[in-house]
Amino acid sequence: MFIGLVGCNPSMPDTSVDKMPEVISLLGVEYFSPTEYIPKLDSNLLVAQEKFNAAPTEENYIWLGRRTAYLTRYNEAIKIFTDGIAKFPYSYKLYRHRGHRYISQRKFDEAIADFEKAVDLMKDAPIEIEPDGLPNKLNQPLSSVQFNIWYHLALAHYLKGEFDHAEKAYLECLKVSNNDDLITATVDWLYMTYRRNEKPEEAKKLLEKITDSMVIIENDSYFKRLAMYKGRLPVDSVLAVNASNTDIALSLATQGYGVGNWYLYQKDTTNAIQVFERVVAGKHFSAFGFIAAEAELARFR
Repeated sequence: MFIGLVGCNPSMPDTSVDKMPEVISLLGVEYFSPTEYIPKLDSNLLVAQEKFNAAPTEENYIWLGRRTAYLTRYNEAIKIFTDGIAKFPYSYKLYRHRGHRYISQRKFDEAIADFEKAVDLMKDAPIEIEPDGLPNKLNQPLSSVQFNIWYHLALAHYLKGEFDHAEKAYLECLKVSNNDDLITATVDWLYMTYRRNEKPEEAKKLLEKITDSMVIIENDSYFKRLAMYKGRLPVDSVLAVNASNTDIALSLATQGYGVGNWYLYQKDTTNAIQVFERVVAGKHFSAFGFIAAEAELARFR
């Protein structure tokens, strides 16, 4: 799943011990890894560690880093990926995963450098499905390594406000978006990029790719944002997250950022700021909608 942050729900900072923050937000807020035991995530990490100890292969470096990151231990995960890159310098997959966690840490320049390196290294490589660390409801991986590299490269540029670069990368991402979930995710962010680039006609045309016949497995929140942009869902309904949702806070971060953006398109900065502030008051500080709302607020301030 790639809608935003994948991982556990972070706890409040533990001030009883001397810990390094995992993230310093664009607004100066420090976020820490949780201190409670999370059985499934911790047991998965233990398995990954045992496999790594037995054979420190490229794949086992990747999974050790991913499982560590799911516990919001980004500093440690980045070190694991860095060590892996030193051993496997041509691994575009290791660059892809380290770049993702640089985004989590708001280190966008470092993320862009990693994804650009990954793009260079993956040339001519066959499309490869990327296994999910936190499977969707069908336990069916949907994205490829190539998709994730272009998607996250574009996102890092978008978060920096480099919309020309983001547009180019999202167009490349669209070429490898080969199912309804991937098309929905890419179109959503490309639509927002077009709007920021003052290309309303291109944005409107892009929405034609989103149809009622699409089967969405993961990216329901993105699909709702797009329905709102098409005028098929009222703004209030997108901000009101369904109580039956498996992760209300994550959906609020994702859908809320879209609503805030909608207000920006209407030149209503007051309501936009209020929605962005509501998003960053949530707990999913590594959700892409959360980081994007944070970036908007940082620019306003």
